[in-house]
Amino acid sequence: MKTRSSARGEPRRLGNVALLALMLCSVVALSLIRGRFAPIVNSAGDAIKSEEEAAAVSKAAVNIDTGDGADEAAAEAAAEEKDKEEAQPKPAAAAAKPVCYETSHRSDTCEAAGDVRVMGSSQTVYVDTLDREWKTKPYCRKHDNFALSHVKEWTLKPLPSGAAPRCTVNSTATAFVLSTGGFTGNPFHDYTDVLIPAFITAHHLGGEVQFLVSSYKSWWVNRYIQIFQQMSRHEVVDIDADDDVRCYRNVVVGPTFHRELGVDASKTPSGYSTADFRKMLRDAFGLERATATPSGDQWDIRRRPRLLIISRRPSRGRAFMNERAMADMAASLGFDVRIGEPDTSTDTSKFARLVNSCDVMVGVHGAGLTNMVFLPAGAVVVQVVPYGRLEWLARNTFAEPSAGMEVHYLEYAVQLDETTLSEQYPSDHPVLRDPMAIHKQGWNALKTTYLDKQNVRPHLGRLKNTFLQALKMLPHGRDD
Repeated sequence: MKTRSSARGEPRRLGNVALLALMLCSVVALSLIRGRFAPIVNSAGDAIKSEEEAAAVSKAAVNIDTGDGADEAAAEAAAEEKDKEEAQPKPAAAAAKPVCYETSHRSDTCEAAGDVRVMGSSQTVYVDTLDREWKTKPYCRKHDNFALSHVKEWTLKPLPSGAAPRCTVNSTATAFVLSTGGFTGNPFHDYTDVLIPAFITAHHLGGEVQFLVSSYKSWWVNRYIQIFQQMSRHEVVDIDADDDVRCYRNVVVGPTFHRELGVDASKTPSGYSTADFRKMLRDAFGLERATATPSGDQWDIRRRPRLLIISRRPSRGRAFMNERAMADMAASLGFDVRIGEPDTSTDTSKFARLVNSCDVMVGVHGAGLTNMVFLPAGAVVVQVVPYGRLEWLARNTFAEPSAGMEVHYLEYAVQLDETTLSEQYPSDHPVLRDPMAIHKQGWNALKTTYLDKQNVRPHLGRLKNTFLQALKMLPHGRDD
C-alpha cells in the first residue's frame, strides 16, 4: 500500500514540474519578443514589468507546489491585514458645535437655527432643534459680577411640541439678543463692551439682522441709533418690554468680544477689521475725513493742523489745571486749537464731526479718549497718563487699540511735581512714594486715589516737545 501510494504520486509531481517549466519558457519567450520589437525608450519599463511577471509566475509555482497551503496563507495574510486596519486609529468624528460656547475670555455666544421663537417678556428663546436648555447673559464682561448684576439672564429652550407659543411677528432676519446693561453710559464701555462686539457679530449678515436689546435704555439707544441703522435694516426692539412672540429662522444671543476697542480680522468670517468698523462710523455720522491730510486749498484754515484738547471738570478728577496755557502753547506751534468736553448730554454726531476734523487729540486717561475712534487715519492721539504707575492701564485701553485704528500714539507720563496729589499728601506718604502699595489694595483703592482725586498740570516745556513730535508725524509737519 505504501509503495503503490508513492508510485501514484510521481506522475503528479512530474506534471507540476512540467507545467512550471512551460510557464517559465513562455515568460522568457515573451521577454525576447518584447525586447525585439519594443521601442528603446521603453526598455527599462519593460524590464521592470518582465521581472514583475516572472515574480508572479514564481509565486504561482510555489502555490502549485504547496497545494491547499496557499489558501490558508492567503487567509492568514488577509486576517493579519484586517487586524492591522482595525488597529489603525479611525479619524474622530467632528464634535458637534455646542449651542452656547466661549468666543473669548470676555464673551459667550449662543447660536441656533430652526424654528426660533423669542418671548422677550420672559427672556426666553424657544428653538425646535435644541435638546436641552442653555442660559447666558448677553454682555461682554462675563467674569465681572458687578457688571453682570445689571444684565438679565436669557434662556434657550427646546420648543415644546404640544404647547408652543404662536408666532405674532415673523421675520427672515437673524435675531440678535444683546444687553445694554453693565457699564453702558461710559463711552469706553459703550464701544468696547457693546458696539464693537455687536459689529463683530453682525457685520457679515449684511444688514439682515434685528437687534433685540435687553436692559434697554432709550436715551442710550437714541445716542447710537445711527450706528445700529448702519448695521441693520430692521428696527431696534426693546425686547424685555415686548409682548410679541417673534419668530425667526436663526438667532444669536450674546455678542463676541475680541479685544479692547478693536476687531481681530483673523477671527471674523470675511476678514473685516477695526478699519471697517471705523468706516462704518464715518458713514453713520457723515464724517468727511478718512485720512489726516491737509486741505488742497492753501487759503483754507484746515491746512493748519488742528489739535483737540479733551477737557474735564476738576471735580471729576483727571482735569488739566493749566488748560488755557496748554492751548496757547499749542497755537504758538501752528496748531488750530479746539477744546471739547464730551459728556452724556453731548450730541454724539456733532462731537464725532469735531474729532474727525482734528489731526491731534490730547487728553488725560479716561473715557473721553474713546473718541479716537472718530479720528482720521494718520492722526495722533496723545494720552496723558496720571501719576501712580498706571502705564499698564494706559497701554491696555488706548495704546494698543491705536494701531488697529491706524492712528499714531504718543504718551505723556505725569511726574510727581505735575500732579495735585503732591498738594494733598505729605512727601513721604505711600500714595506718592510707593504707588504699588496702593495697587495691592485693589481696584477701588487705585481708582479712588489715582483716577478720581488727581488732577494734572503738565510742564509746558515737556508737553511742547510731545506736541512737536506729534506735528512731525502729520503730513502738515512733513510739508513744513
